[in-house]
Amino acid sequence: MDAALVRAAREGSQAAFARLVERHQAPLRGFLRRAHGWAEADDIAQEALVTAWSSLNRLRDDEGFRPWLFGIAWKKAQTAARGARRTAVRDHDWAATEEQAAPDGLGAEDRLALQAALAQLVPEQRAVVTLCLAEGWSHGEAAEALGLPLGTVKSHVARGRDRLLASLGERT
Repeated sequence: MDAALVRAAREGSQAAFARLVERHQAPLRGFLRRAHGWAEADDIAQEALVTAWSSLNRLRDDEGFRPWLFGIAWKKAQTAARGARRTAVRDHDWAATEEQAAPDGLGAEDRLALQAALAQLVPEQRAVVTLCLAEGWSHGEAAEALGLPLGTVKSHVARGRDRLLASLGERT
């Protein structure tokens, strides 16, 4: 379904690109908030969408818009993290102010414990765990979006899950 919109947007249809934005911006912002932190997620998502619009001709596979867009966002997030050197502080602040709806059966205390456990993971591992376990992405999609080898993604998922379970103990 994205492919037709991508082709129309590539031909100059702002309405088609607006539909792509409408479809992908909320999941993109959610991913960035969980993987990078609350403070800059909306700005990074906006920058990624502007970059996607201006470089749509570089997209090789019209069906691959979502991983391509998320890859752009991930690279922008990494650049922001390197420049700011405050990722850990942002993650902590975000966990305290998050107002997202809790997953079914997860109370505020458990949600904060999960955020604290996620904050202990290295950024790449946190991004992979967020995409594959929280968002339901395949390992291949996460590998493509984050520019990581498939084996690395699988290792990050397994190790990240183990670290989360160890951190949370009997909470989940």
